[in-house]
Amino acid sequence: MAKLDRYLFGEFAQSTFAVLVVLLIVMVGGAFADVLQDIARGKMAVGMLLAQLGLVMLQWLPIILPLALMLGLMLAMGRLYRDSEMPVIAAAGVGPRRLLKPVLMVVVPVVALVAACSLWLGPWAERQSKQMINEANRNLIVAGLKPGAFTEIPGGGGVIYVGSMSADGSQFQRVFVYRHNDDRLDVTTSASGALNVNDAGERYLTLDEGFEVEGPRAGGKDYRLLRYKKNDVMLPAGQQKYDANEPEMLPTQDLFGDPRPEANAQLHSRFAPPLLALAFALMALPLARSTPRQARYGRVLTGFLTYLIGMNLMLMGTRWLEDGKLSPAMGLWWLVLPLLAVGAWLYFADGRMRRARLAR
Repeated sequence: MAKLDRYLFGEFAQSTFAVLVVLLIVMVGGAFADVLQDIARGKMAVGMLLAQLGLVMLQWLPIILPLALMLGLMLAMGRLYRDSEMPVIAAAGVGPRRLLKPVLMVVVPVVALVAACSLWLGPWAERQSKQMINEANRNLIVAGLKPGAFTEIPGGGGVIYVGSMSADGSQFQRVFVYRHNDDRLDVTTSASGALNVNDAGERYLTLDEGFEVEGPRAGGKDYRLLRYKKNDVMLPAGQQKYDANEPEMLPTQDLFGDPRPEANAQLHSRFAPPLLALAFALMALPLARSTPRQARYGRVLTGFLTYLIGMNLMLMGTRWLEDGKLSPAMGLWWLVLPLLAVGAWLYFADGRMRRARLAR
């Protein structure tokens, strides 16, 4: 049966890979739009685009791979049934247990990859992505300040415009700074300026030969016009948007023993995807059973809905754990173990009831 195993493995692997490529294209489109939005808001520089895309893809793989595996197996099995190959294979005495070997040849590497992404690569990518954003929020130059463009000050406190900039990004010409708070606004212009950082890590612009206008945002006549020889404009501190001690940012091994409900929820949400991927893979073959003339994609829709229900329950369960609505000991086992049991039962019982009816 080595030739049969190789043939079925090739069918399963090619179909799964094709589905994965399509899903990755869709995923990259969504991630690209999100990253472009952050760039437009000044949270990161254009040069960070590819790095952020790669990190986002690593974070999404534990969600995308189980769907690609399930749909790939279902499409491959659907083609075998449609072309009447599965009835021939079954007539030769090859049942669900015999098909387990070529199925596992595809499922095991994919589940291992899901586990690696969920437990290690995904959290690492999350930390790297958030650290890059934090650094961009602290550093105005990295945040996207460039000649001839308005750049939002991190924190939403105003905008900065520079006409030209030195190669190292520290000297500016034709500077325009607009800042505001709850009730006052401040407009500062200068012929030249420089970016400096003091010993406390505070950032400020040292401006030369310019004007400053300060007044009310809501309107009125309470305005002041100043002409200065030198002016230091303090920039926002660029507060950290992401805390390094948040459970989402911690490595998996650091979540063990963490008493916070959020850490427990994060730990279970990382262990659930590979187990769910295995359950979906076991369900794929019996769900794909069809007659040669039966519609091919009706079964695929059933599998997709099964995946959506399972993943949504996982996300809801994670939220319930964070809110304390579920016992920490229960975790997500109430979802994972029943799905594994149902998947195993569907796989190994596939076809038995039909043969029993024919025997009568």
